[in-house]
Amino acid sequence: MKNDKIEIKINKLLAQMTLEEKVGQLQQCGPSLVGAFEVSFEELLDMMFDKKITEEEFGRLMSTAKEDFHEDELRAGKIGSYNGIKSAGTTNRLQKIAVEETRLGIPLLFGYDVIHGYRTVMPIPLAEACAWEPELWEKTARVAAKEATASGIHMTFAPMVDVAKDARWGRISEGAGEDVRLNALFGAAKVKGFQGDDLAREDALASCIKHFAGYGAGEAGKDYNRVDMSLQRFYEEYLPAYESCIKAGARAVMPAFNDLNGVPCTVNEWLLKKVLRGDWGFDGMTVSDANAIAECVNHGIVEDKREAAKQALEAGVDMDMSSNSYINELAALVRSGELDEKVLDDAVANILRIKFELGLFENPYQTSEKREKEEFLRTEHRELAREAAQKSMVLLKNENVLPLKPKSKIGIVGNLADRRSEMTGAWAIGADGEDCISLVDAFKEQKIDFIYIAGTKQNEETKEISVVREELDRLKDCDIVIAAIGEDKDQSGEAASRADITLPKYQLEMLAHLLEIKKTVVAVVFNGRPLAIPWVSENIPAILEAWHPGVEAGNAILDILYGRVNPSGKLTATFPCKSGQCPVYYAHMNTGRPGGKSKFTSKYLDTPLKPLYPFGFGLSYTEYGYSNFILKKEKDCFEASVKVKNKGEYDGDEIVQCYFRDVAAKRVRPVKLLVDFKKVHVGVGEEKTVMFSIPFEKLGYYDNEMNYVVEKGKFEIFIGKNSVDCLAGEIEL
Repeated sequence: MKNDKIEIKINKLLAQMTLEEKVGQLQQCGPSLVGAFEVSFEELLDMMFDKKITEEEFGRLMSTAKEDFHEDELRAGKIGSYNGIKSAGTTNRLQKIAVEETRLGIPLLFGYDVIHGYRTVMPIPLAEACAWEPELWEKTARVAAKEATASGIHMTFAPMVDVAKDARWGRISEGAGEDVRLNALFGAAKVKGFQGDDLAREDALASCIKHFAGYGAGEAGKDYNRVDMSLQRFYEEYLPAYESCIKAGARAVMPAFNDLNGVPCTVNEWLLKKVLRGDWGFDGMTVSDANAIAECVNHGIVEDKREAAKQALEAGVDMDMSSNSYINELAALVRSGELDEKVLDDAVANILRIKFELGLFENPYQTSEKREKEEFLRTEHRELAREAAQKSMVLLKNENVLPLKPKSKIGIVGNLADRRSEMTGAWAIGADGEDCISLVDAFKEQKIDFIYIAGTKQNEETKEISVVREELDRLKDCDIVIAAIGEDKDQSGEAASRADITLPKYQLEMLAHLLEIKKTVVAVVFNGRPLAIPWVSENIPAILEAWHPGVEAGNAILDILYGRVNPSGKLTATFPCKSGQCPVYYAHMNTGRPGGKSKFTSKYLDTPLKPLYPFGFGLSYTEYGYSNFILKKEKDCFEASVKVKNKGEYDGDEIVQCYFRDVAAKRVRPVKLLVDFKKVHVGVGEEKTVMFSIPFEKLGYYDNEMNYVVEKGKFEIFIGKNSVDCLAGEIEL
């Protein structure tokens, strides 16, 4: 709800602004790099990624570059916001120019991608989601807000709540996985953590949710690709997570790169005005994704940037991130009468509103270099990062190998075990990789005897990696070999979609040789997405999914491996058997010929029907027994209960999951859909009753006329350890 006092201030300021000053408020730019290279920075990056120059050459060229902050444009009132600046000294210096050297003294808004921690890097979101713990998600966002605001940042482009059902998509790493309910809960918790209870506090970080909407459903798992789906599916599976964030108070929204049913989200008036502002009552600001307005020309929806700017503003995009479409085109469009100045005023008001809510007019300098230095990597921040990593890791297999015995002779193999910077994962751009504790670091610091060998070598010309079997043979005397396998951090994240999500050949050869020399192997997997690892699953006796776990990676891994912490994480994205099985997800629809042994059923000939590891799967060092499933129908809800008993030798946390299926509906419904979950602590020998009360309203769907309905009829209710291993009952409405 709008604050009347703020609205009066906004209108008063608008009345004083020139047309150019209004347009300037809509301009978000980043610092440009200038230096001793003859191509643009973007071209230079492409040259490195395309292997035309080495990382060393890129670093050498960049060492001569200087940042241009466009101070002259700032003084002229042509910049309202910056993106990508992470220094209290720099943000305060630029803010001083805006406040003291521009005609109206309107403060700047500094945005940054604070995705999973700032300097204290937490596990990637896909990993942290595996904790199934909203309280934890909120706490880690609060730490990120404290550190980021200490650098002068006011807004984060997070959380990403794009439901992602295709593991080939690189940005699956940035969200909570394939389930709509988990994404909704994850997003709301992050918004609350970032923003706190008062946006005007110096440690409050405005949350900009992204990517609105459906970005995670890009065709074939390719980044930036088209999204074409029914409105029913869009409303049921994709919109709820964004709406949950709006209800939690998110103050900004970023439209997605993709087109939605043929209309790019950047110029999609139905999406940004009818749904976002009309149906949901959103009164915050919107900001385009990087260069997205100009890219509408590539989409083929407009002929040039002038028309792109007009359509984007009229559709409801308030701020232009880095394409210069608004700053170059809007004033002329207004003067020619092609664009109503009232549309421009509305966009400016939305941006000023956030600046007032953040308290920037009263307190434009919200940090200092002293605060910045004191806030980073505090002991309590690292402790939380370690806890988050422990709870995020998923034990995928354990044939009585783990936990490790204290006096076992340990060998470690694989270069991911000793590369600190790889622990941060994708989109940890505020971090210093040297802050991280690698697996090898943790063994050293905890004074545990071990032998570490990389076990591989790289050809300098071809860059191919091969196994050095003679080095692996040095591990013959070890009782246990920990193999660090998986993918580098730049193999997931933005622009990192992969058609083949299997392990590299050299890693499989390394594992095979370890088995040949009769070693007991524990595979620790580092990755930003589900991987297709059927050979590892079949042959390696113990597998720990560590993801990209953040600054406390090594310590958290050892906490799990040595049994100081009983693993409790459960997957929020399905692991396929093969890359070609994607997209594979638990809440799929049945066909008229469900997959089976018969030939004429829905399946692939060359892969199993079932995934490698299902949604919700995760092992423990103890065993939980489920019994006494009771289902009862009340007036407006059903109640379900189950007894969970710890039958093993370790106290533990179990994530009890409740699913439902509409047996016969007027539209085909998922075979199973998560409706609730509870995380319970169960001591050794203890038995607890876990109860769910589910309103009938949650069992509905959108019919063919786009009416939300809850039909009469039979519903199957499931409670279990994961989406497959469940007890089942039936109710009738």
